[in-house]
Amino acid sequence: MKKLAYLAAVCSLLMACDPQPPKAALANLEPSLDLPQGFVAEVFADSLGYGRHLASRPNGDLYLRLSEPKKGLSIVALRDSDSNGIPEEIEYFEELEGGTGVKFHQGYLYFSTNSQVFRRRFMGNELVPSGERELILSLAEQNQHAAKPLAFDGKGNMFVTIGAPSNACQDPDRKPGVPGQDPCPLLEQSGGIWKFSDSNLDQHFEDGERYATGIRHAVGIHYNHKQDKLYAMQHGRDQLHEFWPEYYTQKESAELPAEEFLRVEEGSDFGWPYCYYDHKRKVKLLNPEYGGNADSTGRCSTKDYPLMGFPGHWAPNALAFYHSEQFPISYRDGAFIAFHGSWNRAPFPQQGYRVVFVPFSGDDPISGYQSFATGFSGAPEIDYPGDAVYRPCGLAVGPRGNLFISDSKVGRIWRISYQAN
Repeated sequence: MKKLAYLAAVCSLLMACDPQPPKAALANLEPSLDLPQGFVAEVFADSLGYGRHLASRPNGDLYLRLSEPKKGLSIVALRDSDSNGIPEEIEYFEELEGGTGVKFHQGYLYFSTNSQVFRRRFMGNELVPSGERELILSLAEQNQHAAKPLAFDGKGNMFVTIGAPSNACQDPDRKPGVPGQDPCPLLEQSGGIWKFSDSNLDQHFEDGERYATGIRHAVGIHYNHKQDKLYAMQHGRDQLHEFWPEYYTQKESAELPAEEFLRVEEGSDFGWPYCYYDHKRKVKLLNPEYGGNADSTGRCSTKDYPLMGFPGHWAPNALAFYHSEQFPISYRDGAFIAFHGSWNRAPFPQQGYRVVFVPFSGDDPISGYQSFATGFSGAPEIDYPGDAVYRPCGLAVGPRGNLFISDSKVGRIWRISYQAN
């Protein structure tokens, strides 16, 4: 089983796929989620397929993007007409390869593969949009960090992550002692967030603008319309000890670098591949591929800093701000983050596999984070991502203020509500 889990981890790293769950993991005792007092988690739907991001529609309909098609179809639509927490209608649609991004925007459902963005228009209160599939954007294929999450500012712009197909811009990639390319040529077409029109059809890379750079990969991105700001969660680089044991112990490599919570402004440069963020020291440091020694700052002193950092290799895959009134007022306008869990903490137990909450005031956090939903992995400690029973991957806030969480292993969706005493 451990060999299968290891192969699954490698698959997830190289191809951004969600592998088949090991049978041994599924045989574990069914985990229950741990939540703050007053919150209740209910299974909204189950066994839908390998779920990635979620989208909520103003009428309450929910849409789950699948990383692999199920019976040839790659989006799941769910309708709970009486709001009792049980969808009366579940429909699969879209004969298309799998992907990550899905958003409801101005009467359309937008969805992405690893290289394209499409949309379909709703013609009324139908569950599945009946409008023809329109191709919005085509991008190059990638063999790493290929997910294309989406965000919209409501001003005619669509933001798309183009992750860097690399760990630290080495050539060859992921080799001990190999210096990074300087300047890194990948930054011209990846390693950042690009801005495109949200309505022009058949766009290509050259039709967009690089909005922000120095972001290795941001699977969780969210446009906060209340603050009129774009936010993102960056996946930090891997394998510090494996490639640079003279500077980093195994323990340091398991904890570093931080997963970064970014407020993304036009022109932001967060420093990848030259820099990484140490959340314990709260400083950006020079990567060893560029002459760093685990202590030097160098060019990183001029790069943009994150709002905060999380422990390394938790793998943040979704970000959602909460503006509804169902939850207590302390949650108003704060951010939920889903951590999918990673593979790069060995030989130590894996971490992540949780949803956390970050309270905000205006466009800044007002304190650290708190774990909001835990227990997804089904065990206090796991050695490989494949050992987890569930892996949280998508978030959506429904019109009634419920928080929905999707799982990437078997396709469960939880519905979180608050029930005051």
